Amino acid sequence: MPLTDLTTVAAASREAGKGLGAFNVVQLETAQVLVDAAAAAGRPVVLQVSQNAVKYHGGHLAPIGRATIEVAKAAKIDTVVHLDHADDVDLIREAVGLGFTSVMYDGSHLPFEQNLSTTIEVVEFCHAAGVTVEAELGEVGGKDGVHAPGVRTDPDDAADFVAKTGVDLLAVAVGSSHAMTERSADLDLALIERMAATVPVPLVLHGSSGVSDAGMVAAIRAGMTKINVSTHLNVQFTAAVREYLAANPGAVDPRTYVAAGNTVVRAEVERLLGLYAA
Repeated sequence: MPLTDLTTVAAASREAGKGLGAFNVVQLETAQVLVDAAAAAGRPVVLQVSQNAVKYHGGHLAPIGRATIEVAKAAKIDTVVHLDHADDVDLIREAVGLGFTSVMYDGSHLPFEQNLSTTIEVVEFCHAAGVTVEAELGEVGGKDGVHAPGVRTDPDDAADFVAKTGVDLLAVAVGSSHAMTERSADLDLALIERMAATVPVPLVLHGSSGVSDAGMVAAIRAGMTKINVSTHLNVQFTAAVREYLAANPGAVDPRTYVAAGNTVVRAEVERLLGLYAA
């Protein structure tokens, strides 16, 4: 089926009070696992290729990007292909040219005015091509940007940023942090409620790997829509591969142990998509 527009599925999820699962593609097999899980769950899914994943693939977006798009086109469920956490505007332009239906421009590490002006530039270019834009608001530097521990997004600042830039979704800081391997983050649910009432576009939670099942359900009910997950699935994948290799010390075919990891990931993605829609 055709690739899906993120604006449409995110708006529908927000209206229904359900979470929209967004998961990072590391390898081609990851994309296939994600769409299979989404079809089983009967839920739309966002396949995310991050700027870091592009670096992992030799700095070339086209091979993994085109492959992910082809997997999405063959999916039996609504599927979005999204460029995640890109601070390189040229990379965003390349993604649009390849056929990505959504991009995230991450200017959260920049001073506010520079983040604002570059986000406007990205929105103008992407909207002219019919591509959705997610952005992130914040002035704190470092890898985590606005998702560093303790950082919070102000609802009024967020609403003003959306009005000035015209972005379609906004990533906000409400207590989560990237790359958490334990699900111990304590989300500010009252802030999420204020944000959802103030900001006119769907809200995005990065760092969801560090949030418990109960915390995610509560966050979605409070007004969070797009739920980004990466590290949590990597932890499960790696544990399954280690277990397989320990039980099969003579294994040399990577397809066997990669399949073991992906089997666990598929089941967990299907479970999470059901949880987000509960």
